[in-house]
Amino acid sequence: MRRHPRRGEASRTVTSARGTARPTAGSPDRGAAVGRGIGIGLMHTLWRPRVLGAWRVPASGPVILAVNHTHMIDGPMLMGTAPRPVHFLIKKEAFVGPLDPFLRGIGQLAVDRSGTDRTAVTGALDVLAAGHVLGIFPEGTRGEGDFAALRAGLAYFAVRSGAPVVPVAVLGSTDRAARLVRKLPALRSRVDLVFGEPFTAGDGSGRRTRAALDAATVGIQERLSGHLTEARRLTGR
Repeated sequence: MRRHPRRGEASRTVTSARGTARPTAGSPDRGAAVGRGIGIGLMHTLWRPRVLGAWRVPASGPVILAVNHTHMIDGPMLMGTAPRPVHFLIKKEAFVGPLDPFLRGIGQLAVDRSGTDRTAVTGALDVLAAGHVLGIFPEGTRGEGDFAALRAGLAYFAVRSGAPVVPVAVLGSTDRAARLVRKLPALRSRVDLVFGEPFTAGDGSGRRTRAALDAATVGIQERLSGHLTEARRLTGR
């Protein structure tokens, strides 16, 4: 006889074969919430983030934050300023030494960018299926941060999950370097984070053919580029 779940069981996590817990529908977002708390403390202590439009992020349900990427602090900065905890897809090269258990412990996902990483894909879809927030750098790596070239991953996750995409522009992280640690922005400098209007990717059919995903990627790129232009106008950067 099939046993009906007890009250509260929907909030548990499922353990994968690799031994890492993945979120299920209704599961608490404890790890990412801890990461958000750490991000808030560090980002607001070391720099002066100015957040615009955070109210546009849906208060509940699955959401994808699509973020431009020019500096190593862009991810932590967003974690410390977004209104909800964020699970980021981060290059696997960052998961070394003590950073490995730390990043996994705060709900971040390692991704191998050299090919299709099925473990990372499953983990990202699990985050969305559980009603949480997935953070993606759609350009795939740090660069000009202008959304000029997007990888197909964002379109796939958005079309497959049906989750709304919220564009995020991080501006000012590369303006001035710190005196002692040149890889970091100048201490107490201002970094702007501008959240855009959420939108649904694709044509609504849910098709994930190559042509459909290519078309969805073009549409996403137009929306992200338009948001970046507006964010620069609003912030004067």
